[in-house]
Amino acid sequence: MERVGLLAIFRFGTPACKGMGDGYFLKSTNVPGSVVGVVGNPNGDYTCWERPEDMDTPRTSYIITKQNPGSEVSAETAAALAASSMVFRGSDNRYSALLLNRAIEVFEFADKYRGSYNNSIPNGACPFYCDYNGYMDELVWGATWLYKATKRPYYWGYVKHNIHNLGRDVTQFGWDVKNVGIHVLSS
Repeated sequence: MERVGLLAIFRFGTPACKGMGDGYFLKSTNVPGSVVGVVGNPNGDYTCWERPEDMDTPRTSYIITKQNPGSEVSAETAAALAASSMVFRGSDNRYSALLLNRAIEVFEFADKYRGSYNNSIPNGACPFYCDYNGYMDELVWGATWLYKATKRPYYWGYVKHNIHNLGRDVTQFGWDVKNVGIHVLSS
């Protein structure tokens, strides 16, 4: 019974789950033409074993901009916002539209200003979060979620046109490799 109740909360986008992860993504993309890529210092954070409430390490924000692009994190954020918009569709259409519109804006930013966050924010991205697979899979992943959320032919065309640019690795799915997820989501 508990499990069914929890699933219902997420399925129908009740206020209990509003802002859980999507709130962070909305805040991290609140300034047009920028995306917060990483918060904190990876080296300092990985050596600190305190509760977050007790941490006194700097909470540096590493920002993706037009001049310092990060298509991986920007397109991944667009994908998360698009997916979240689907959760709230039907129960909070206004919030769903806010999430979807932001997803579209962030995806356009990620695609227009292509580049790797490895180069733009190396102190925030590496050595723990380096993208070894390139950013094209995240762009196609974002377009796939936007197609699911909008049914707009533009996004399906984007997926079909760019899927050949992905590596052939369909044996894993994770934060750095989206190929399997793209194939499952678009099938």
